[in-house]
Amino acid sequence: MTPLRQQMIRAMRQRGFSVRTHQSYLAAVSALARYHGRSPADLDVGQLQAYFNYLAQERGLSSASCRLHLNAVRFLYLRVLERASFDVAFVVPKRAQRIPELLTREEVGRILGACANPKHRMLLETCYGCGLRVSELVRLRVRDIDGERGWVRIEQGKGAKDRLVSLSPVLLARLRRYWSLCRPAHWLFPTARDPREHLSISSAQRVFSRAKAHGGVEKVGGIHSLRHAYATHQLENGAPAPAPARPRQPAIDDALRALGAGGPARSRRCA
Repeated sequence: MTPLRQQMIRAMRQRGFSVRTHQSYLAAVSALARYHGRSPADLDVGQLQAYFNYLAQERGLSSASCRLHLNAVRFLYLRVLERASFDVAFVVPKRAQRIPELLTREEVGRILGACANPKHRMLLETCYGCGLRVSELVRLRVRDIDGERGWVRIEQGKGAKDRLVSLSPVLLARLRRYWSLCRPAHWLFPTARDPREHLSISSAQRVFSRAKAHGGVEKVGGIHSLRHAYATHQLENGAPAPAPARPRQPAIDDALRALGAGGPARSRRCA
């Protein structure tokens, strides 16, 4: 590990950046170094400008990816190398304005019902039933489920903030059946290879994509679609916006209950 990389890691730790941000920023700066074949500390404004033009014009990165690279390099120069300014003109491609394709309750039911693996189905049910981000979902621990009070504790979510999320009686009953069947010890959704590790974000995305395909749902979108569906179905059911700390959840319960009470999934394999 180079001294510059170590400096950047320390700077991000001091500011409480998430693990995901660490990975993204380090990857962006490494890509810059590979492009020029030298340390970013030795690059001038013209070389930085050439790199950003390459990202936008030759690689054709999306506006979100371009912003990530820009923010990572800006952080490096201003906060790690402590340069006085960062005068690089980078016109980020215009972000396309699209209306998301929202999942209906029936489509959510088809996606969840297409999961035969009990762990994978419980993963998707929890994502929808609590409206979680995928990064929060995969890092849930068994002890984060407070069945007595009806809460799920989310530690260090977006913005490095802890919060409590309401847990419906139907979802709590499903979680208890899942635990009885699969017996997770620490992580609620551990890997099959090593129970000391939790499922990765990419693994959760693949689980959703497979279930969506098997359920015959053709709408565009990843696992975050379940979070959007949670919020939309709450609003449709009369919950105010923004939702209170313990929102009304009949719409969510109805969708989960409609899948039947026969356990988390048809298969008894928890791999």
